[in-house]
Amino acid sequence: MTLYLIGLGLGDEKDISIKGLEAVKQCAKLYLENYTSILQCSVSQLEKLYGKKVQVVGREFCEQGADKLVQEGKKQDIALLIVGDPFSATTHTEIFKSAKKTGVPIIVINNASILTAIGITGLQLYKFGKTTSLPFPEEQPNVETPYLVLGENQKMGLHTLILLDLRPEEDKFVTVNQALEALEQMEKRKKNRLIHPDLLVIGCARLGSKDFLVKSGKLKYLKKFDFGKSPHCLIIPGKLHFAEEEMLEEWK
Repeated sequence: MTLYLIGLGLGDEKDISIKGLEAVKQCAKLYLENYTSILQCSVSQLEKLYGKKVQVVGREFCEQGADKLVQEGKKQDIALLIVGDPFSATTHTEIFKSAKKTGVPIIVINNASILTAIGITGLQLYKFGKTTSLPFPEEQPNVETPYLVLGENQKMGLHTLILLDLRPEEDKFVTVNQALEALEQMEKRKKNRLIHPDLLVIGCARLGSKDFLVKSGKLKYLKKFDFGKSPHCLIIPGKLHFAEEEMLEEWK
């Protein structure tokens, strides 16, 4: 009996690896973690490919029900399906540790992650600093962490990836536009001159899917641009190599 953590990639139902699909086919129960990101397909499309029912679960199930999940793995083959890569979120690390501690066999099947997909922007991955996230501005209007992380990265000339909060079960997502406006509000409070209308920023939407979108330009222009469906993320470049500058021209 085995517990599988299976990465689904970033696009649609076809992004699962052959190894992942083989594991899915032999599992008695499938859970889909539905809070760290979303696929560009429906649950029914996953079920059609798998030939099995998929149970959607949220943050509480994965964080507080980790032991229950592991115990199920003692009795039968089960899988937790994860958008992107299993270890892009710390929650899944806890599940892995719990399985190891209790002696339940666990197999991890990796896949593409937002942390690598951003390479399509042309920015060199090893030049990214600390990644940060931006919550729903109306719920945490005084949040400062993204601004502080940006400041730390900028001091070292490093790029900053800002992941934007989402709540798929409520069809609620932070957009690039909202994120830029939130950063402007942080600038008004902190006054460190990190955020200004002519700042070069890169907005990304639906990376890994067929209709992905990348746009680079000044903040004052991208703040008004329609990036379409979520998920979105925002990148603020640090010091640019000429090869990075040339690639960003392609996304203007």
